[in-house]
Amino acid sequence: MTVLLWIVASSIVGGVLSVLGAALFALNSRAQHYLGAMVSYAIGAMLGAVFLDILPEAIKLTPNVATLSGTVLFGILLFFILEKLVLWRHCHHEHCEAHELLASEHASGNLGDHGRSGMMIMMGDTFHNFVDGVIIAAAFLTDANLGIVTALAIIAHEIPQEVGDFAILLHSGYSKARAFQLNLISSFASVAGGVLGYFILQTMQSWIPSLLALAAASMIYVAVADLIPGLHKRAQLRDTLEQVGLIVLGVATVGLMGMWMAE
Repeated sequence: MTVLLWIVASSIVGGVLSVLGAALFALNSRAQHYLGAMVSYAIGAMLGAVFLDILPEAIKLTPNVATLSGTVLFGILLFFILEKLVLWRHCHHEHCEAHELLASEHASGNLGDHGRSGMMIMMGDTFHNFVDGVIIAAAFLTDANLGIVTALAIIAHEIPQEVGDFAILLHSGYSKARAFQLNLISSFASVAGGVLGYFILQTMQSWIPSLLALAAASMIYVAVADLIPGLHKRAQLRDTLEQVGLIVLGVATVGLMGMWMAE
């Protein structure tokens, strides 16, 4: 399979799986009980991909490790600013601020924005998916195994994010079918990002370490700033042990997958 085909296939499969998974969790009350477990596992998968695969590979490719580390730091700050500006909004749990605001508007019948809140979320999510596609392209152009691990880590964190987006669309007045359709369309922005990244990065190989560093920054930020705080709402010992176990399982999955692919 050619590199371009890997990129396109990973982007399409990842987008479809994340949207289907989101719809399952958002519309099935029983499945929602497992969303916390999915979030914990996603944290482990992302951190495992960052520290076991993406950053080690970026360090191998860069002539200046200090600059690479600075890029990671810059990326974390950048994603913080983007989220503050609501250009890139992550919401991974049922009672986030956005959900509470929109739920209260929906309950009171005050939907004066006529779905603009939902469309704003979709615009941010489309941009996010486009960048994910570029990141997948950079990873596959570096190494096929790294591309697969990166794509799987992105899928793991996309499902909780898409659940949040799906719920916001429903609270903004969209039907279930329309919310699913918008999420699916938005997910295919990753294909455009992947294809564009493939052709641009072929002639700009020196950009790949920096893009890998930004990919690492993105996953670190999502895991630490967006996902982990939600876990602290369940502070009982049993819940904590379950969360730690699933995070370790996520890290172990990435580690074992890397070892298996290296053989």
